[in-house]
Amino acid sequence: MSRPLIAILRGLKPDEAHDIGSALIEAGIERIEVPLNSPDPFKSIGILARDFGDQALIGAGTVFSVRDVERVADVGGRLIVSPCFDPDVVRATKSANLVSFPGTFTATECFAALNAGADGLKIFPAFQMGAKALKALRDVLPPAAQVFAVGGVGAPDFANWMNAGADGFGIGGALYRPGATRYEVSTRALEIVLAYDQALRDADRQMPVR
Repeated sequence: MSRPLIAILRGLKPDEAHDIGSALIEAGIERIEVPLNSPDPFKSIGILARDFGDQALIGAGTVFSVRDVERVADVGGRLIVSPCFDPDVVRATKSANLVSFPGTFTATECFAALNAGADGLKIFPAFQMGAKALKALRDVLPPAAQVFAVGGVGAPDFANWMNAGADGFGIGGALYRPGATRYEVSTRALEIVLAYDQALRDADRQMPVR
């Protein structure tokens, strides 16, 4: 079962990449981003892509430029996530056959991102929008559009956001903070996966069919 959970490894160092990546994948999290404001992020992405690229979708977060998209592709990354929507970044991502998840907040940004070719939408910061607002937005978005809630959304909130129309979640500090051990990340990842699975069962009773 491939769960729509993106691990956000802000602050990851290259010498941690293999151990942290393996802990996440073993727990059942198969989408991993290393934000580009981490130490030597392209090296970390390259290690993760080399070691786990056949098991997980590996890439970068906090991507702001076309050049950064190119550098991610060069080291084997396949996922491009941004906190904002930039049409040039989305187009460059798709031209390189990578997966595009730009940050959006308003209906205008969401539709502009989809029209530019984005594979999905990162609602950011989700806590500021709130689940009720997402539900209203979801009513007008294309049914097939993938919507991930990121920023201030944790395991206890999963079912509520799913009922509002979220397809997946980006998880940062609840999974990894600089200096966290493999054991700590493994424990947290397992807890989040179990919480997601339970929320999916609960939300299935209420979620609209898309």
